[in-house]
Amino acid sequence: MDLEILGIASVGVITALIYVLAEVLKNTKIDNKWIPSLCGAFGIPLGAVGYFVMADFPASDVLSACAVGAASGLAATGINQIIKQLKRE
Repeated sequence: MDLEILGIASVGVITALIYVLAEVLKNTKIDNKWIPSLCGAFGIPLGAVGYFVMADFPASDVLSACAVGAASGLAATGINQIIKQLKRE
């Protein structure tokens, strides 16, 4: 198996974790307008952790890893909106 594919899959793991976190945040008193920002913010440390823990993480330095994490967190918000829009009639 190509190891580069495993590195990209780690981005999906961050996105999935943040998606679950966003679902939890929706059930709190936090105003929904803050959820996308929180998803991006929570993705930053997950990206840094991924850089140090995962051998094939798709970033060459910590700052890039944090950007990958933030983008993954924001992608979770986009996935949520896709699901929400598909359910609309």
